[in-house]
Amino acid sequence: MVNDVWPPPELAPIHDRMAIWSAWWSGEPDELEYVYGGTGAVAIRPANWPRRRPLNRPSQYRGGIVGALARVFWGRPTPEGELRSKIHMPIASDISVVSANLLFADPLTFKTPHQPTTERVQEFQDDGMQATLREAAETASALGGVYLRTSWDTEISDRPWLSVVQPDCAIPTFRYGRLREVQFWTVIEDDGQQTVVRHLETHQPGVIRHQVFAGTPTSLGRLAPLGDYEDTEPFARIVGSGDAIPTGIDLLTAGYIPNIRPNRIWRNLPEGVNLGRSDYQGIEPFMDALDETWSSWMRDIRLGKARVLADRAMLESQGRGQGASLDLDREVFTPVEINPMSGQSLINEIQFAIRVQEHQDTTQALLETIVRSSGYSAQSFGLVADAALTATEVQARKDQSLQTKAHKINYVRPVLAHMNHALLAIEEAVFERRGLRPQPPDIEWAPGITPDPTDTAQTVSLLVSARAVSLRTRVEMVHPDWDEPRVLQEVERIKAETPSPLDQLPAPAGGAGGRPSTRLNPDRELGDDRQASGERDPASSGPART
Repeated sequence: MVNDVWPPPELAPIHDRMAIWSAWWSGEPDELEYVYGGTGAVAIRPANWPRRRPLNRPSQYRGGIVGALARVFWGRPTPEGELRSKIHMPIASDISVVSANLLFADPLTFKTPHQPTTERVQEFQDDGMQATLREAAETASALGGVYLRTSWDTEISDRPWLSVVQPDCAIPTFRYGRLREVQFWTVIEDDGQQTVVRHLETHQPGVIRHQVFAGTPTSLGRLAPLGDYEDTEPFARIVGSGDAIPTGIDLLTAGYIPNIRPNRIWRNLPEGVNLGRSDYQGIEPFMDALDETWSSWMRDIRLGKARVLADRAMLESQGRGQGASLDLDREVFTPVEINPMSGQSLINEIQFAIRVQEHQDTTQALLETIVRSSGYSAQSFGLVADAALTATEVQARKDQSLQTKAHKINYVRPVLAHMNHALLAIEEAVFERRGLRPQPPDIEWAPGITPDPTDTAQTVSLLVSARAVSLRTRVEMVHPDWDEPRVLQEVERIKAETPSPLDQLPAPAGGAGGRPSTRLNPDRELGDDRQASGERDPASSGPART
């Protein structure tokens, strides 16, 4: 592997695109200028960054209209002698935060057929998994996907845990769309010149391999001992033959969560066809235009500051070599002779108009376009006034955000179930914890919006009046988060507390001091009852007797 190009050149298109998304996500103007024009401060870039050069676009260096169009707002160089006046609005990071909150703001519910196993999985969540998943979701929203890794260290914790790995520091191997193997790399030493030491961690079913390579910023270099470096020395003590650490389980101890699929720009790229797409994909020009609009607005404010041009005769000398000044708070000035017919003024005021409404309308339109194109509702970002809205109306306005959430859950659920299965298996194999049944748990997400209880009660009441809903359905409508056993228990409680219809009939009169009740004799004919009451029997021809 000596002098192997690193990162692998086939990943260059993927890393270039991720560099752009990462710059928008970070919100750092230096990062944006670096990836678009190569003029940003490179010193702030992390050591683990896979690219060491700006994304070169030859058309940026051409003159005329071609060069002007190729240089987007963040790619335009700042004129020499001027300070940078570009302002960034962090709408990209806001999108990723909203995405993560929709998925993991509320705790998840894990269930298995085995109660002790369910309790253990729930303990994983309480031990920090919820925060890890929220971090992973924000990363996936920005960079198109994220990796989860099962980690454990008996010197740190008595249980395994999940950790996040950035997608631009991984080389995955997929088979029929499923992750089969993945190699993570981390820069553990970088002298800033020609020496870069990388730690490669390869996850395969049943084994994790650890290797260290000493190379250059663009090459992997030679294989080095694990024990020579502080970051990898603990692995040197536990590796078996070669560089492998057996996990004791036949499961892959890593997983990839795509943000959303398909990725339209990599659909014909073998290295990227199975990766997810970023929430920013396709809206970068709109975010660039938003920053240009916001910067123009601030420029109007700067230029709109009132300025006064005064005649030299109005200035008051501050002494030899000290210049002159004008005191605008002074009420009386020394009279100056000037021809009133000349039309001249000794003091002129300059104040440009600030185009507030034009900039505000443009900003609002761009924000709504960006949010809608990223798959979310404007309501999720507070872009629509929500005065006196019911929960049903709020849910209707957030419909697009909830649909995007449901779409992303379909990608998160199987990977998260697999990772929890791996955690349980590691607990049993490495930590020798007995009494568990390692298996993928069922995962439930909390509803995004809780309906108004008043609206639900009115709906149920109308359905009951129309005799169009059963008792069990009523309970399920009022408690949509309950499982079937709990629903059935509530139905039985309601039946036990509700009196029978026969119990609601009036008690028969009679007994002490009461009139004797008239009882029908089942052996008597209907005609006899009518004759006894003085009614005429329609079957008889004679008159009724009284």
